[in-house]
Amino acid sequence: MPRFRLLALDIDGTLMNSRMELTSGTRQAVRQAREHGIEVVLATGRRYSRVLPLVEPLGINVPLVTSTGALIKDPRDHRTLYQARFPQGVLPRLVRWLWQRGFDPVLCCDTFLQGFDYYCPRLEGVNPQLAEFYQKNPGCHRLLPRLIDSPPEDAFCGFTMGTRRQMQQLEAELYRQFPGQLALHVLRSPRYEGFICEIMPAGVSKWSGILHLARDWGIEPDQICAVGDDVNDVPMLRQAGLGVAMGNALPQVKQAADRVAPCHDSDGVVEVVRWLLAE
Repeated sequence: MPRFRLLALDIDGTLMNSRMELTSGTRQAVRQAREHGIEVVLATGRRYSRVLPLVEPLGINVPLVTSTGALIKDPRDHRTLYQARFPQGVLPRLVRWLWQRGFDPVLCCDTFLQGFDYYCPRLEGVNPQLAEFYQKNPGCHRLLPRLIDSPPEDAFCGFTMGTRRQMQQLEAELYRQFPGQLALHVLRSPRYEGFICEIMPAGVSKWSGILHLARDWGIEPDQICAVGDDVNDVPMLRQAGLGVAMGNALPQVKQAADRVAPCHDSDGVVEVVRWLLAE
């Protein structure tokens, strides 16, 4: 039995290289880990629909921790295992507050089987960053013009977009306006020019999603290795038995980690698996 029984992998900037490729070396390393009894879980900020294409190439058949821990689904039958909930009354206040300050709220719901991922109040008249997001995600939305006055109650997370400065200022103000009610991250996906402010119920993170699965499998936190590169990976790197930052990770992510692996363009995940198998 290997010391580490679960390997939690971020996707963008970790599993995928800078060209958004899943290399043969990384695929083989993931399969090797599984052959040695290490369960591999994808823990990502991506929406569920954008994680599914990786299931077959990696040969995994375990639940996916998506939307930074706000939604966990089983890819075999698309069954929902966990869905976050905002505290009573927070979501209506949140979307109205964002709208009044000029930011379009986008709300994610568990609607994969209905053929879309999120609701938005409009497609026209949005800022350039959000316009690019909509353009690169055709067909993933449902227009809900009444969203500001009547947001869907089953939204498990949301986001808005803008410049880095705008999103950092927004994050700070949201923490002041909604103390103890939200979990927030400002980051930039390699797919987009703009920055995203992720908005989730307090206590929700990739780590909380990983623990949800680990408990069911009888795996202790010190038997988990977590690997990532961005700010929404920090909780899992700090609390896992082994937290690994990629060589391309942000400085604050490296500071939170126990080790630093080679970068994603040098198949850093391959080196992580070597470490685990040598333990």
